[in-house]
Amino acid sequence: MIREMSEDISKLPPQVQQRLLRLQQLQQTLQVVLTQKQQLEMELNEAEQALSELEKLTDKAVIYKSIGSLLVKSKRTKVTAELNEKKDLLNMRIGVLGKQEERLRSQVKDLQTRLQQDLRPISPSPV
Repeated sequence: MIREMSEDISKLPPQVQQRLLRLQQLQQTLQVVLTQKQQLEMELNEAEQALSELEKLTDKAVIYKSIGSLLVKSKRTKVTAELNEKKDLLNMRIGVLGKQEERLRSQVKDLQTRLQQDLRPISPSPV
């Protein structure tokens, strides 16, 4: 079946073959962007949960933060500031990936439309 598909593709005009290849590349890139965005959203959620828990504590509460495989005693205010900074950075990176996702989706849609036109059977002219 794969061999049949590759034979079918090789029968297409070169520009259509190039568009199909480009579509595949765009779809792969879009998948990578979506995966990265999802990972950053999970990190953002974790930071927000940690901030929420820190708000419940007093300034005198003993706080430990993870640094690699170590837990290090730290001040609540310092950890809160670090998490807020991380949250801002994550929001910015998620925004950038969101714009990249929109651009890629638009390119994929445009290319799919062009390919549908390319692959549409040519209807015979009415006599």
